[in-house]
Amino acid sequence: MTGLGSTIAGIRVYIGNRPPLPEYEALQGLRPLQTGEIASIARQTGNHWRKVFNVLAKILFGLDPQGAASWQQLRDQRLLQADANEQLLFSAPDFSHSGVHIICGKTYAEQLGLLAATVEIAPGFFIRPQRRLIVCPYFDYRQLSDVKISFLQQQVQELQKLDYNHAPCRKSLLI
Repeated sequence: MTGLGSTIAGIRVYIGNRPPLPEYEALQGLRPLQTGEIASIARQTGNHWRKVFNVLAKILFGLDPQGAASWQQLRDQRLLQADANEQLLFSAPDFSHSGVHIICGKTYAEQLGLLAATVEIAPGFFIRPQRRLIVCPYFDYRQLSDVKISFLQQQVQELQKLDYNHAPCRKSLLI
């Protein structure tokens, strides 16, 4: 597993690219981000990664604000850090890990060979409940609007219920 975030994550997001900076391109394994690192990545790489982090923060804030007053505060002070409940992974999914697995983009899911085993539940959204897997539009405002973010949050909550009842994750978002 290669990516950013917490080892105790209950939400695993898989993305087909990495921030184009040497420390992330060479990253092996999982490591938490530090406060200010998201802003640094966005500053160095431009709008694309800022959008990815913003969309991820909006999704997570709607599920569990984790004490943050806004999604922006969650992004800047908690997102993908050691005590957070999420991972942003640059490797293929490992379904032996509990929690909800989200693939960013239909094309990436196809590249991973995962789309064929899913069911389309709405335009751009596919699900495989047995694996607690959701395929959603890529994390970009044009593809994943606020309405679609809300829909994705609902799907995550439904899969967390399955996860809670059948395969407990180490850190549940259920209240």
